[in-house]
Amino acid sequence: MILFPAIDLKNGQCVRLEQGDMARATVFNLDPAAQAKSFADQGFEYLHVVDLDGAFAGKPVNAQAVEAMLAAVKMPVQLGGGIRDLKTIEAWLAKGITRVIIGTAAVRDPELVKTAAKSFPGRVAVGLDARDGKVAVEGWAETSEVTALDIARRFEDAGVAAIIFTDIARDGLLKGLNLDATIALAEQISIPVIASGGLASIDDVTAMLSPRARKLEGAIAGRALYDGRLDPAKALDLIRRARAA
Repeated sequence: MILFPAIDLKNGQCVRLEQGDMARATVFNLDPAAQAKSFADQGFEYLHVVDLDGAFAGKPVNAQAVEAMLAAVKMPVQLGGGIRDLKTIEAWLAKGITRVIIGTAAVRDPELVKTAAKSFPGRVAVGLDARDGKVAVEGWAETSEVTALDIARRFEDAGVAAIIFTDIARDGLLKGLNLDATIALAEQISIPVIASGGLASIDDVTAMLSPRARKLEGAIAGRALYDGRLDPAKALDLIRRARAA
């Protein structure tokens, strides 16, 4: 189980949104590189970054902030937001991003995902953000007519490294992970699934370590870390002990 601390970028700053609404953004750090370093110092082993402006623009917008983070930390970084063509994927991987996350393009251009996953084994993930079971695209501004499971199944044999499943209704609201929906998805596909949206406390981490969640690769923590509701040392110690057992 990997606990991914999240850095969401808007206007070069580290923010958290509520339910993906750009108008409901709270700025938590003006310096994303310093925030990344803080997470590394706390002992996290894998960073989750989203270029929010990029998700709306359809192309990278906060590249400077991402590059500053890559320079500041040694830990692997997965990045999503505005990654919609092979050229962008290649550019980010060349700059040192460990894994790119393809969201909107996974719905609109599944061939891109398949080509990228084949070209860069283990380095392409798919982000599926669902509102009432249906996948939302364009920075969650639009909801499609397809379900997360429909899309996940398209990539079963494509070599996709992970599916990041976000419940938009819970994102940034500290209501707890939607483990039922996430586990249900994980049980119907062979691709590893990462839970995202709503992680609120150590209880969510404990739930992630329960036998029923063993198919999940990990979970993403955002606002709970920034608000101090989740103690990083306690959470990481819990995960370490579970791994040792």
